Amino acid sequence: VTLVESGGGLVQAGASLRLSCAASGGTFSSYGMAWFRQVPGNDRDLIAAINWSGSETYYVDFAKGRFIISRDSTTKMLHLQMNNLKVDDTAVYYCAASFLPEIGLRAPDFNWWGQGTQVTVSS
Repeated sequence: VTLVESGGGLVQAGASLRLSCAASGGTFSSYGMAWFRQVPGNDRDLIAAINWSGSETYYVDFAKGRFIISRDSTTKMLHLQMNNLKVDDTAVYYCAASFLPEIGLRAPDFNWWGQGTQVTVSS
């Protein structure tokens, strides 16, 4: 499975961005998926996760009410809509896929990772 993120960039605080993750290979519709982010010197942190069908989602506290995870099995795409961005959201954002269909909450739950896309939020 190959995952390629896009949509990152430099924005001002309060702006919105939509990250996308294109999947190829494997069986996208059967995988649990998630978005993580990482800043230098820190661990990779979960942002949001979604199960194989999209019927269940999970958000960590900082993402609730601002970020929305979604998936489209027809196009094999995973998205993360990010609204009201804050300076603290600056990080490299990664999409991840698990051969387990349900929601995963930890980085070791995921088998495949994208290369990451940089999101920088200025004040």
